[in-house]
Amino acid sequence: MSARTLLVAHPSPDLYGSDRQLLETITAAVGGGWRVVVVLPMSGPLVPLLEERGARVEVVDHPVLRKALLRPAQLVRLPWRMLAATVRLRRLVRRVDPALVYVNTVTIPEWVLAARLARRPVVCHVHEAEDGHPGLVRRALAAPLLLSRSVIANSAAARDAVTDVVPRLATSVVVVHNGMPGPAEGPAPLRERAPGDPARLALVARLSPRKGIDVALEATALLTAAGRDVTLTVCGTVFPGYEWFEEELRARAGRPDLAGRVTLAGYVHPTWPELASADVVLVPSRLEPFGNTAVEAMLARRPVVATRVQGLAEVVDDGRTGLLVPPGDAAALADAVASLLDDPARAHALAAAGRAEADLRFTAERYGDAVLAVLAGATGHTVEAVARPGS
Repeated sequence: MSARTLLVAHPSPDLYGSDRQLLETITAAVGGGWRVVVVLPMSGPLVPLLEERGARVEVVDHPVLRKALLRPAQLVRLPWRMLAATVRLRRLVRRVDPALVYVNTVTIPEWVLAARLARRPVVCHVHEAEDGHPGLVRRALAAPLLLSRSVIANSAAARDAVTDVVPRLATSVVVVHNGMPGPAEGPAPLRERAPGDPARLALVARLSPRKGIDVALEATALLTAAGRDVTLTVCGTVFPGYEWFEEELRARAGRPDLAGRVTLAGYVHPTWPELASADVVLVPSRLEPFGNTAVEAMLARRPVVATRVQGLAEVVDDGRTGLLVPPGDAAALADAVASLLDDPARAHALAAAGRAEADLRFTAERYGDAVLAVLAGATGHTVEAVARPGS
């Protein structure tokens, strides 16, 4: 067995929250002396970034448990697909011969089974905090985690989502909040504005109902109806199958009360310029296991208005580092934004406190050290044996 090879299984080649967090995981592992092989189900924009971080990438088709596969018609065929994938992936694991398999989601459980059948230890990283599925489905997603040597959850909400349905996992789950670097040149100063000046709002997210973009549009309409000169820029694209939601957003943005007020910008990278141009950043998710965008806004030194749900309530300290409102409540979202537009001094204070909090709690260095400690424990090394050079 190779003593220093880490095989990482990831469900997406895209560049959204958990995909970008994977880049920080790879940076930490390579810096800690691991040889890293990442397996993706298809090629995409994540591949060259992984390679830049020092990973070797293989593209191997494997099932990912998207919501479409959890429908009755698909569930009938799913066990056979999972069984066939497990057999194929077991051969892949034995070929790569890793010291450890790192499964970066609960939505590819076949990797956990394949690794254990190949007699390799497993670490699972939980980025999900689903509570909308039936209990049986949630237990089925969480149960394979019992085969892991360690489980990382990106928030207490994600931890609770799996331990509530499989209590035996409580002793093996460690919470490691996401960490990320800030803008390379440091945060640009928050634009000076007086109450009543035009205001720019920004939202960065996948275009899906769970992200609450429709709520942000309604809040923008309410602010406009109240006589405020506000615009909203939405950065993000849809998962395949959610094109209907983007069509609904475009139709709503084109109605007279919002015409010219909303820009659906599509995929934007890097997002720092969009955040820097904003007076307030919105994170109106209905469900959010962590909330990378909230942290990015804090790192960009911009005031955040987010929803009081799951991981966002762990990231944002209401009234100190940002504002929290109930999910799905456009009026509350509009009121919170208005309070910041009417009180620029408070907006500056929240932005400054948010930046200080992000520098303390959500750095890439802190995250990398925590991940390395888990990898060390899962393979029986000491933390010093896998510490990054200079750490």
